[in-house]
Parts: sequence; C-alpha cells; structure tokens
Amino acid sequence: MRHLLALVAVSFLVPAFGADAPAAKPYPLKTCIISDEPLDGHGEPVSKVYEGQEVKFCCKPCIKKFDKDVAGNLKKIAEKAGK
Repeated sequence: MRHLLALVAVSFLVPAFGADAPAAKPYPLKTCIISDEPLDGHGEPVSKVYEGQEVKFCCKPCIKKFDKDVAGNLKKIAEKAGK
C-alpha cells in the first residue's frame, strides 16, 4: 500500500518538473558575472536558473552576491552577451 501511495504522489510531481517545463536559456558567458573569473577558476562551476535564464558561477559565494540584485545582474548578463 505504501508503494502505491508513493507512486501516486510522484505521478503528480512529474508534470511540474518533467519534460513539459520550458528549458532555461543557456548561460552565454565564459566568466562568472560577479567575479569576472573563468567559470572553472575555483573547481566545478555552480549553476542556477533565474527567471528562465541559466546563470553559472565560479563559486557558491558569488550566488549570494548575485541574489542581492537579481534583476540588475540578469541585465548585466544580457548586456555582456550582446557585445
């Protein structure tokens, strides 16, 4: 019975997180938008999605800095990508 309940619960989550979700726009830069360092400068890059835009960071501390001004930083990415 528990397995059946778990299966039913998961089936409700699949549409919300499955293939129907729109893909995020790929991050267009080779550097971290916060530190301007190469994405692999501190090991494996960290990635998050904001308002449909993938953003890659060189390290976790840069995420907190990005979160202080999400709209401004997304605009900065768009401007740098357009150059």
